[in-house]
This record gives sequence, C-alpha cells and structure tokens, in this order.
Amino acid sequence: MEPAARQAWLVYLLRCADGTLYAGATNDLARRLRAHARGTVKYTRGRLPVAVAWSEVVGERGAALSREAGVKRLSRRKKEALAQDIDAAAT
Repeated sequence: MEPAARQAWLVYLLRCADGTLYAGATNDLARRLRAHARGTVKYTRGRLPVAVAWSEVVGERGAALSREAGVKRLSRRKKEALAQDIDAAAT
C-alpha cells in the first residue's frame, strides 16, 4: 500500500470581524477555515466572521510552525503589509 500523498503546509493570516489578525499554520486550509467558521477555534470564536488576509505555502510542518511563530512576532503594521501584498497581487 502506498503512503498517502502529503499536503504542503502553509501559514495564514485571518482578518477577524473586530479587525484583529490571527496567524496560524495548517496543511489543509479549507478544513481549518471550516473549524474557524464553526467556532471551534478559541481565539476566533468571538470574532466571527473571519476572512483569509494572507497565506504562504511553506512545505514541511516544522518550517510552517517556525514561519507562523515569526509572523506572530511581527508588528501589526508588518502583518498588514503582508495582507496588502496579497491585495495588490489580486488586482
């Protein structure tokens, strides 16, 4: 039996309804967003709805967790700059 194909890990920022930003890491963004929407994630539970403001494919789990920690250490201004880069690329 072949091992299951591994999904790449990614780091993401969510913009919450109250304007705060939440950073996380996952290997299945759609599943994680459903968890946020259901209110099973403590931080975002009282800040719904949430929307993806930024995401970056990192690869391996360890690298994703390191990048997530780095993003969490960024100032709000720098986190907003990440989100703006995504907005500019989409237009």
